Amino acid sequence: MTSTQRKMFGTALGLLGAFSGVAFAGSASPSIYGESATVKVRPNTPAKAATELTLAGARNEYVSFQVVVDGGDAGAKGVKAKLEGLSGPSPLNGDDITLYQEAFLNIQKPSTPDGKGMWPDGLIPDVDPVVHEQRNAFPFDVPANEARAIWVDVHIPQSAEPGTYQGQVEVTADGLSDVVPVTLQVLPATLPSTSSLPSAFLIFDGNVCRAHLGSSDCGTPAAHDALMAKYEQLALDHRITVSNPAPQGPDWTAYDALLTPFMEGTAPTTLKGAKMTSLQYNGKHDDAAAYTAFESHLKSNGWLDRAYDYTGDEPPYGTPFSTIQQRQALVKKAAPELSRLVTTTVDTAATQGILDDIDTLTPVINQMDGTVAPYVGDQRANYDAFLQDGKKKLWLYQSCMSHGCAYGTNATGSSADAGWPSYAVDAPASRNRAMQWEVFLENAGGELYYETANMLPSAWTDQFSFGGNGDGTLFYPGNTTRIGGTTAIPLPSIRLQLIREGMQDYEWLKLVSDAGDPDFARQVAKTLLPSSSQVPSDGAAFDQARAQLEQRYLELTGQEDSATVPLTATGGSTASNAVTKPGGCGSDGPGAPTAAMGLLLPLWLIRRRRP
Repeated sequence: MTSTQRKMFGTALGLLGAFSGVAFAGSASPSIYGESATVKVRPNTPAKAATELTLAGARNEYVSFQVVVDGGDAGAKGVKAKLEGLSGPSPLNGDDITLYQEAFLNIQKPSTPDGKGMWPDGLIPDVDPVVHEQRNAFPFDVPANEARAIWVDVHIPQSAEPGTYQGQVEVTADGLSDVVPVTLQVLPATLPSTSSLPSAFLIFDGNVCRAHLGSSDCGTPAAHDALMAKYEQLALDHRITVSNPAPQGPDWTAYDALLTPFMEGTAPTTLKGAKMTSLQYNGKHDDAAAYTAFESHLKSNGWLDRAYDYTGDEPPYGTPFSTIQQRQALVKKAAPELSRLVTTTVDTAATQGILDDIDTLTPVINQMDGTVAPYVGDQRANYDAFLQDGKKKLWLYQSCMSHGCAYGTNATGSSADAGWPSYAVDAPASRNRAMQWEVFLENAGGELYYETANMLPSAWTDQFSFGGNGDGTLFYPGNTTRIGGTTAIPLPSIRLQLIREGMQDYEWLKLVSDAGDPDFARQVAKTLLPSSSQVPSDGAAFDQARAQLEQRYLELTGQEDSATVPLTATGGSTASNAVTKPGGCGSDGPGAPTAAMGLLLPLWLIRRRRP
């Protein structure tokens, strides 16, 4: 396919996406259709015309999408689904494919003005990806005039040959038997198993134990460590690191037994060889001997370069400045090679006299590219002097400031700050995916998130905390009484899946930058996110931005004739007609947005199937 043909093909696909997004008021009988991963399917989501799913991804990348079942006037009972595999140049089946039933969280206190009601979030697997047991995702029922969705994960093996793969998701129910065709373009690129973007997502193990075993200590150390290992495994397969899963010494035997597989890349992760990118000091902050022992032990294991001490959190409210100064002095003396992390801004740290002894400065995104004085506009230049010697690091985090930390105040949808990255259940999927793009745009070195099990014991029914839903809770407890099987496991939320999408987007931004065009990568990201508070609510914008990065990478590596990158993540998910092509017709330069020309769609591009 020539360059001109590719442009016409991409334009046609963009227009097709606009047409295929047309919603239908209802149907007399149940129906199914394919949907992007960046659309949250609620019970009142209108049915769409069915289209073929068209996706693209690199080797060792997860490609996710949804299949929606609309109940029609009569509803659908006994819904089952399967995807046997994708046929192509090499096998793609078995444990690399996981289907989930999407469970709803009934939100009574919304994070956003329109957030009340049922939101999809918890994912119940058919065969789980942790211990590979059969679970009870299927069958399920769809009430009349409502929608339910099936989440599909396809992990593209590292050994997959580039090329076109095809398959179909088969859905059956009483009165329904249909398929959604899937075409996957495996691109000639490979994502690393260990994320290029370091992260430290914290977890309170007491809540994990309570959610699964009813006590804060899990009953025994062995039961504790077995559970925490499963949570770390699932985290790494979502390209994040749970940085504090293990109780600390003085007996390091159990500590090493739990952590070594994850620090060394020998754990049974789907992403083969995935390693933790951070490890938090988990002892007392006033115990010099514990700090010294921690530094010494990690140094002997070769892990010290990934270790850090959380020296202070959001001063002065979380940790007083005076306490931070005391801790800095203690760590500097007892464990001088251990990195010290504080969540604050560079100006505040300098004013309070704690900047010089901070190794990793971690401001909230609202104060890095803000809308409220004194942080109006991008503050990144203020951090240049701090980072000048190359030893200091800048990480970012997002918090309840994205939705308003007190219920009823600064509610997301009604404030000037409506578009912040957010990990709330009732935020648009696009905002769950945006944080890693912001980290790239700010040229930061990592992401911190304060908690992943905050409301884990009540996750299936209530996650309201700090003025929002899901703030600090990214997992669900997969106990056998709820999901079947014989082994309790953690389950991912849709938000955790979307964080993985963002981490994979970061890899593509890095691939394009490393291949020789960092300006293009930055321009794509900046066009998508003009500022941190302007995340688009339409997830199709993210899918198109990804397609632009993929296409540019192929051009930079001389492989543009070896693959066709679809400019829509699915045949019917995008709402935009704009494509971005470097130096394309009507372009204002490399990477400038180009309006799609009006074209009559050839019949071979229109793959509608009436419900």
